[in-house]
Amino acid sequence: MAKLLLLGPAHPYRGGIAASTEQLARTLQQHGHDVELCTFTLQYPSLLFPGKSQFSLSPSPPDLTIYRGINSINPFNWMIQGRRIRQKKYDQMVVRYWTPFLAPALATVCRFAKRKGMRVTALVDNLIPHERHFWDTSLTRYFIRSVDDFVVMSHQVKEEICAFSPGKQIRYSPHPIYDIYGIKIDRVEAAKQLGLDASQRWALFFGLVRPYKGLDWLLEAWAILKSRGAASGKKLLVGGEFYENEDKYRKQIAQLGLKDDIVIHNRFIPDNQVAAYFSLSDVAVQPYKSATQSGITQIAYHFEIPMIVTDVGGLAEIVPDGKAGYVAAPNPQAVAEAIERFYTDGDVDRFATGIKEEKVRFSWDALAQVVLNQDVVQ
Repeated sequence: MAKLLLLGPAHPYRGGIAASTEQLARTLQQHGHDVELCTFTLQYPSLLFPGKSQFSLSPSPPDLTIYRGINSINPFNWMIQGRRIRQKKYDQMVVRYWTPFLAPALATVCRFAKRKGMRVTALVDNLIPHERHFWDTSLTRYFIRSVDDFVVMSHQVKEEICAFSPGKQIRYSPHPIYDIYGIKIDRVEAAKQLGLDASQRWALFFGLVRPYKGLDWLLEAWAILKSRGAASGKKLLVGGEFYENEDKYRKQIAQLGLKDDIVIHNRFIPDNQVAAYFSLSDVAVQPYKSATQSGITQIAYHFEIPMIVTDVGGLAEIVPDGKAGYVAAPNPQAVAEAIERFYTDGDVDRFATGIKEEKVRFSWDALAQVVLNQDVVQ
């Protein structure tokens, strides 16, 4: 049995990284390890956070030991918390990394926490941010030098780390399936819960709306479908909080003549409502302009609905073209063609079989073993 610390977002913080950190902790506990989580007292200053709230409304998970310790903007706190971690004598510390903004805090904590016999592993979601700044490279390099080895969930991130630090060990395991959102429900019941029309066919854009996720491309693609008559009887459902100005998209919808074709739910979708969105929808569309991996694909796998993704980052690794959905070139025309192909030529039984076959690759047990270096996958 190892004594482990997971450092990163966890309750009371919300979002996919927090949820996955908690699920990884549960899996490691099930393997017999002693696991604690250290999260933030302050993750993002409110002035820098683009959403409405950083916090979950759900109660703290009773099966996890979570300590709030890290203040992202207080250097004295970083030294204090690093020394505290050092005194606890963990065998391994696993640090979640996804943004250079947190590099100074996380790297300094790692430096003060290090002691003989403790390995510091970075579980890297994104190395290079989607929205870039001139300081990203120097901050990322500072973080990379503070850890011993890496676990990545896409080959793109592995290549990026190699460019910074070719000598350190990098282990790969794909992002596991999110299985915390309940089971698929009846489609009519899902429509009722969401206040939508079950007689329509629905394509889904889900998750936080940020520039790199390509919602503007998807709206252009939908206009192309409509001009061809291929959008008849279908609507696009956008479910997720906008991390940029919603008015920009509303204006685009009006200019494209899509007011009756698009339904927007601009809010953070709580865990107990996720099933309704995926149970109603025929297909999840991710028209990303850049990506590494995506938790949205793993929610779609859980609910066993096909996906349309663009060929950027690691998305094509996760969604085999023609088996679990379609992979499109990263432009509106190609996305439109993939959606039209799905609704005209898509073989529902083939996709259902392919998704079931593929989803077995994405297990929390596999990620836990790779994190612990028990089963290294290159």
